[in-house]
Amino acid sequence: MDKKKKKVVVAFSGGLDTSYTVMKLSKEGWDVYAACANTGGFNEEQLKKNEENAYKLGAVKYITIDVTQEYYEKSLKYMIYGNVLRNNSYPISVSSERIFQAIAIARYAKSIEADAIAHGSTGAGNDQIRFDMTFLVMAPGIEIITLTRDKALSRQEEVDYLNANGFEADFTKLKYSYNVGIWGTSICGGELLDSAQGLPESAYLKHVTQEKERILKIEFKEGEITAVDGEPFEDKIKAIQRIEEIGASYGIGRDCNVGDTIIGIKGRVGFEAAAPKLIIEGHRLLEKYTLSKWQQYWKEQVANWYGMFLHESQYLEPVMKDIEAMLTSSQRHVNGTVILKLRPLGFETVGVDSADDLLKSKLGEYGEMQHGWTAEEAKGFIKVTSTPLRVFYGIHPDEQR
Repeated sequence: MDKKKKKVVVAFSGGLDTSYTVMKLSKEGWDVYAACANTGGFNEEQLKKNEENAYKLGAVKYITIDVTQEYYEKSLKYMIYGNVLRNNSYPISVSSERIFQAIAIARYAKSIEADAIAHGSTGAGNDQIRFDMTFLVMAPGIEIITLTRDKALSRQEEVDYLNANGFEADFTKLKYSYNVGIWGTSICGGELLDSAQGLPESAYLKHVTQEKERILKIEFKEGEITAVDGEPFEDKIKAIQRIEEIGASYGIGRDCNVGDTIIGIKGRVGFEAAAPKLIIEGHRLLEKYTLSKWQQYWKEQVANWYGMFLHESQYLEPVMKDIEAMLTSSQRHVNGTVILKLRPLGFETVGVDSADDLLKSKLGEYGEMQHGWTAEEAKGFIKVTSTPLRVFYGIHPDEQR
């Protein structure tokens, strides 16, 4: 009797590394289950092609695991609440996607009692950590296979292997590599490898098609998007996609991020992310009107940690749930419509319309008139506030500036 074949789940994107992995493991005698975890970056045509190719490569089963809504509910929502931008620029798209793709793959591997999980990460990036750490925690005891990393394979070696075994696909090395997702498209390679250069227009996938300025209105209720230009959206993913469609036509959201990788080297990535930029800046503006000074201050502190932990593969750290609870609580009065003015390659925040607008206080109007205190009370307040400084410089007059 033949020995029962071992099962391996390959986190399958359809790219070169994972295509090689499926074929190589199949040829080595594994029962290969190709699983594509979709966090919103694949369209139906791409998913269909992935399925066709997986079977051509030797997979015994292909599955698409759609975790787009889970990705929103457990990550994107909190990044909006926290106005999370890594280094005040990058909307943490790929970082967060990989975590939820890894979680989905780990669940699937456990459900079919797989002996191993494989992914196509190299040894030079962050994704190897995101996948491995998630698998180690969520699928303990299941072997992790990384052929591209362990064998230090070149693209040409993988292409030659696929061609030699009858799988012909266009894996020509392009000048740029892209990762398209619901929360933005990352761009690597090309001019980004030279610190003195930026990306040319040709590097971007989306280009300016609108030239006239337009107003965009985004309505929020307790921090979540409920309408775009007056059109209600129950499905938050569709709302994000609508904002992306509008913003991308103006070429909004382009930038480059330079930051520290988990493994310790510096990394540089370009990106285009119209929806995240418009949503986050609009949401941030609404919070300026509806939150207290200290709500904004402390929310910014924990949100910065939230984004950093998410980027550095610490999503499963228990403190993340505690931060999410604080961020959720902070949104109870973040209600209203944000008004943005869009123009080619940029936008500006105009204002808000909110019943929770603290600017509408009857106690006073900044720089105009006070109603909640008298002139004498103001002078007393100022004198008391100055007391610590008057004490210090009274004793140390030589240190006055």
